[in-house]
Amino acid sequence: MSLPASQPAFVPRRPAEPIVYVNGEFVPQSRATISVFDHGLLYGDGVFDTSCAWAGHIFMLDEHLERLYRSIHATKIDFRMPRAELKDLIVETVRRNGLMSAYIKVVVTRGISPEPLLDPRNCVAGLIVFARPYLSLVDPERAKQGIAAKIVSVRRVPHESLDPKIKSLNYLNIVLAKIEAIESGCDDAVMLDTQGYVCEGPGYNLFAATGGALITPAKTILLGITRLAVFEIARELGMPVVEGFYTPYDLYTADEVFFCSTAGGIIPIARIDGRAIGTGQAGPIATEIRRRYLEMLESGDHGTPIYPELAR
Repeated sequence: MSLPASQPAFVPRRPAEPIVYVNGEFVPQSRATISVFDHGLLYGDGVFDTSCAWAGHIFMLDEHLERLYRSIHATKIDFRMPRAELKDLIVETVRRNGLMSAYIKVVVTRGISPEPLLDPRNCVAGLIVFARPYLSLVDPERAKQGIAAKIVSVRRVPHESLDPKIKSLNYLNIVLAKIEAIESGCDDAVMLDTQGYVCEGPGYNLFAATGGALITPAKTILLGITRLAVFEIARELGMPVVEGFYTPYDLYTADEVFFCSTAGGIIPIARIDGRAIGTGQAGPIATEIRRRYLEMLESGDHGTPIYPELAR
């Protein structure tokens, strides 16, 4: 997803070194540290959320915060910061970095316990917020043409073990899937659940266009915020979206397949397992959804303004 061709006249000042919020204070990136005894590091015991800023507004920030607090509640992390306070903190982090378009990550860990053991009791929760110039999971120019994906052997962790609706720090399963896809010569991975149904990609939700409708997996997925945006765009286009259980066959024979993600937006998939999808290039439906998604970002209608100069 390319950066905006034009930005508002207001141009914020960038600091000499990126600023990160860590456990109660804003510090230069070179001084942003956490304890080696933090449960997030020792056990992957924490949750996170990733959002983006575009043209001076943070896109669907309230929806991202709602998902983050659901993850915190589901994992019983004792994090007591009110949602409104965290929202202000995220905006301030982007503002201090002087960014108009940004990749933003919020990490909440269970924190540090009295002893570096698995026992989760008596931990003091940790909080990290950082913002970087906008990042995409796929090269924007390659994404326009459509990427090559592989259905990997690594299966998505089932909800019986760790519900994928929790955006947790336990990403090794997803990292291994991405490694397999890259080492096979593909751009990215499509993951199946333990029953062989398609679920998602590493950091992406998945859609296919077939028979005039969009289909998308119903379970064993993260409930993505960009996915919600695609649902909204589909309604505007009068295109039904059917959530269900789909196999690799349904992708191979679809008219179009595409990923969606905060980091990259709408990413057409041109080939899966060496098979051309549709015409073997980005199709008209994904292209139109991509165009409308960019319009949503640039309009600021779904955004939280970062700078008072941009508030309406």
